[in-house]
Amino acid sequence: MSGKLVLIIGPSGVGKSVILQSLKDNHPDVHFPRSATTRDKREGEGDDLYQFVSDADFDQLLEDGKVLEYAVVHGQKRYGTLVDEIIPFIDKGEIVIREVDIQGFDSISNHQHFRESDSAYELQSIFILPEDNDQLIRHITERAPISDEELKRRIASMEIELAHAKDCDVQIVNKEGKLAGTIAEVEKTIFG
Repeated sequence: MSGKLVLIIGPSGVGKSVILQSLKDNHPDVHFPRSATTRDKREGEGDDLYQFVSDADFDQLLEDGKVLEYAVVHGQKRYGTLVDEIIPFIDKGEIVIREVDIQGFDSISNHQHFRESDSAYELQSIFILPEDNDQLIRHITERAPISDEELKRRIASMEIELAHAKDCDVQIVNKEGKLAGTIAEVEKTIFG
């Protein structure tokens, strides 16, 4: 099997984390890369999801070209996708699956490793869509109480993200109550 990078994209509340967990459970041979982050390690947290680095180390990773994309979260801490967590695994013929936001998708798809015109590596992008916006709003508000201001911010963000769905290779609608079907469709898209 030839390796590739699969990006899972979609707005908050659409079910990405449940889909990703199912992929992890059902496909132990797939690689799910860690992120580099400048935030502090939380109590009881291991090194399975994050590589914890200082701001100076993150700056060095950027300078050395070892970050595919990164974002500043909550105005201060940085999170990034590391080249070393992706490329060596693709080189070994593995499938690498990564959840990213729209900015991460744009950065990775324009990176020299994945640009269509001169890419050395295969990139597949899957956008998970809701049936409708009300479904997302319901999922967001059912998770935990949020202020009207926060809800407005999330709806604005959701609308921006949904406008980018057409930029992805595949769009899959996560229908209410049909999660197993959505997961099967994602698996078919990735594994054929």
